[in-house]
Amino acid sequence: MFISKSIFQAYDIRGIVEQELTPEVVKLIGLAIGSESIAKGERGVVVGRDGRLSGIELMDALKAGLKQSGCHVVDIGMVPTPLVYYAAHTTAATSGVMITGSHNPPQYNGFKIMIAGETLSGERIQALYQRIQDNDFSIGHGTSTKVDVEQDYIERITHDLTLDKPLHIVVDAGNGIAGNIAPKLYEQLGAKVTKLFCLVDGNFPNHHPDPAKLDNLKDLIEEVKNTNADMGFAFDGDGDRLGLIDNKGTVIWADRQMILYARDILNRNQGAKIVFDVKCSSRLPKDIIEHGGKAIMSRTGHSFIKAKLKETGAALGGEMSGHIFFKERWYGFDDALYAGARLLEILSKTDQTCAQIFADLPDSFNTPEINIPFEQQGQQFDAMDRLSKNIHFPNADITTIDGVRVDYDNGWGLVRPSNTTPCLVLRFEADDEKTLGAIQEKFKVWLANNDIATDF
Repeated sequence: MFISKSIFQAYDIRGIVEQELTPEVVKLIGLAIGSESIAKGERGVVVGRDGRLSGIELMDALKAGLKQSGCHVVDIGMVPTPLVYYAAHTTAATSGVMITGSHNPPQYNGFKIMIAGETLSGERIQALYQRIQDNDFSIGHGTSTKVDVEQDYIERITHDLTLDKPLHIVVDAGNGIAGNIAPKLYEQLGAKVTKLFCLVDGNFPNHHPDPAKLDNLKDLIEEVKNTNADMGFAFDGDGDRLGLIDNKGTVIWADRQMILYARDILNRNQGAKIVFDVKCSSRLPKDIIEHGGKAIMSRTGHSFIKAKLKETGAALGGEMSGHIFFKERWYGFDDALYAGARLLEILSKTDQTCAQIFADLPDSFNTPEINIPFEQQGQQFDAMDRLSKNIHFPNADITTIDGVRVDYDNGWGLVRPSNTTPCLVLRFEADDEKTLGAIQEKFKVWLANNDIATDF
């Protein structure tokens, strides 16, 4: 049977349902995951799915493959991704698979995979493809049980976190799976919740569930203003990325949220390590250091950040796209529901509004993500190879752990290849608008010299 190698990506397996992901293909993927888990000494595998229309069929096929390998399947049903990670940390099974297309269009679906406590990425995802090609499978007679972890998850959070005063929030789930649980969690913490698009619908009829894109936040901004809410939370399709709107309707991007989370943790844990990705503001590491922490830059990607947390023993990790990883008081996986709860706890202990709190934090002039698209998947890596061989930025610090980041004393620019879509991703930041424009211009010249057209 033909299986497209391109669906085995940097952070997960992802493809178009019925074209690349058929039940037969997914059963083989389940067989490969189960065999890999057994090879690592773990027969228990937690499985969950988001609200995509193809989820039920793919879940059945995945479970069939896992059981054929000899694994015991713990089916936790339709849940956000963090609940699969939570179950893998708190039940007898330490492997887990989340069936999710994340923020991709409705016709996509995919698999985020954890084997014996470690999230798979890069070569380990490619190894699953190789297992299928080599027909290298364990064969056994596995079993399956259904377990509900939702209330246990909520109680674990509400027993640890307390709000000093009630807060009013708007929750926009974008018809993604977070709509099933986020309002309940925050209400049980003591918040007043106004729901926006919290009915799970895999067609995503209102807007796409991707809080990293400003267009998807317009409804939330309007609702926060209309209801005089203290803040608004936006979730991606599977509930592992958080978008934040303050009470004035301003978007607070994840790197600025991270400053607040880091300060809170460093108050209790002087010298703690904080991990952030290459797309984050240079203000973040400076603030971490000023408040007694150690700042560690990482490649972009939830699996890479998680690995860096494990490697360094860091208390917190985060990336610009909205993945936030709390190890202090939590388990170290990316969890937007929990990040929202921590934010509520911090803001409930101050008389300042959300807007006032973030206005007091260091800020800069910056751009949102700028994408340079290519026609086919893979072309972005070829373009990045050309750029990496022709780096010329005098008087700058160059970082090449993920694309090329160019840091000056008063600003920086980044270009990196997306691992999930055929495009280059750029971002710029500076102390003032003039410097921001100057750094962008240097990048434009560099890109043009390497036959890459720009329109920014």
